[in-house]
Amino acid sequence: MISDPEFFRGFGFQLEIEPAHPDFLIEETPAREFLGLEMQVLEVPGHCPGSLCFFSRKDELLIGGDVLFAGSIGRGDLPGGDVDLLIAGIRKKLFPLGDNVTVLPGHGPPTTIGVEQRTNPFLR
Repeated sequence: MISDPEFFRGFGFQLEIEPAHPDFLIEETPAREFLGLEMQVLEVPGHCPGSLCFFSRKDELLIGGDVLFAGSIGRGDLPGGDVDLLIAGIRKKLFPLGDNVTVLPGHGPPTTIGVEQRTNPFLR
């Protein structure tokens, strides 16, 4: 999407996109070091293709991006999004991380996996 200046125009968005070409791709993996921190990389698509979350088991911390929010989930109605895929990914990949895992979403306040599993209306 970031390499194709016409991608969003194909969905009716009149955006001027300067193409960007990544130096490398990050893929799902049980362990990868980022700036001295060991993180598990989880691919949880649905908000957008290739959407990633980063999990530190040692710190019980998930950097969740636009996948899971306090009381909500990421949008799935934008180009490449799929709400059903997003919900399935949250249930399959994030819920098993544990109730005490703190989630730092891309927007809004932190939450925990346990709170979202019990109270998030999108995940009931």
